[in-house]
Amino acid sequence: MGYPYNAAFPVGTNVRIASRERLERHCREWKYHHKLQPVQLEFGGSISTVKEVSFYHGGDQLYVLNDVPGIWHEDLLEKATS
Repeated sequence: MGYPYNAAFPVGTNVRIASRERLERHCREWKYHHKLQPVQLEFGGSISTVKEVSFYHGGDQLYVLNDVPGIWHEDLLEKATS
């Protein structure tokens, strides 16, 4: 995890979205801001590039990805190795 207001995945970073199973678990368990939308589940396991980074109050990192809908939480992304 990155530090508050310091993006773990800067703009231009290639990232892999968590598996659909992990996204579904997040939908069941996450009770706070920026909940995933149903359309986002279709992108589980996909690779994309970070387009924008923002921070929720308190430092939660939120990402907009190229060609993928929605806002993504840091814990649903990992650096893509391929």
